[in-house]
Amino acid sequence: MSDPADVPLLEFLAVMRRLRAECGWKRAQTHRSLARYLLEETHETLEAIDVGEETGDWSALREELGDLLLQVYFHAVLAEERGEFTLDDVATDVTAKMHRRNPHVFGSAAEAAGVDADDPVAVNEAWEAAKAAEKQRTSLTDGIPPALPALLYADKVLDRLERAGTPADLGGEHPELGDRLLALVAEARGAGTDPEQALRDAVRRALARSAG
Repeated sequence: MSDPADVPLLEFLAVMRRLRAECGWKRAQTHRSLARYLLEETHETLEAIDVGEETGDWSALREELGDLLLQVYFHAVLAEERGEFTLDDVATDVTAKMHRRNPHVFGSAAEAAGVDADDPVAVNEAWEAAKAAEKQRTSLTDGIPPALPALLYADKVLDRLERAGTPADLGGEHPELGDRLLALVAEARGAGTDPEQALRDAVRRALARSAG
């Protein structure tokens, strides 16, 4: 018998399967054609988070998370039809990943040793170490999508450089604009600040001042 909490998720899976079968537009979609909608819904979700932080109203985030969930189900149902994988495969894989990368929660006492479960920095380091062991990367930027927003891409590259023990070259004596921007990302990292979110917040403040 299914857990009552699973019923809405199972119902939504049935809805998506029926839509793929009976809706011409949805039947025509592919993983590639759906990519733009996944990107759009991700940015709308980020906007909803900003609105929630400002107003305390999280109803928009609830809606946008639903739209993101639709994209996950859409891709999974499409893959199921093609015999590639199922939604259960997706859930099984990510559950196993959470167990592997959180030994301080799910592992044995020996696996959890040395990781303070209440220390976010220590937990993140353990996560990154487990991820690096799994991925066996062959280059510094392996696994970092080059199409990421520039600030986020810079942040991730600087993180990889730090982990590799290689100091970043921030432009020398006469840095260009891009070098100065990279230096600001490095400054944000040193302060424990997400540069992407910091710039988004600054733009929103500028717009609010202009409107006022």
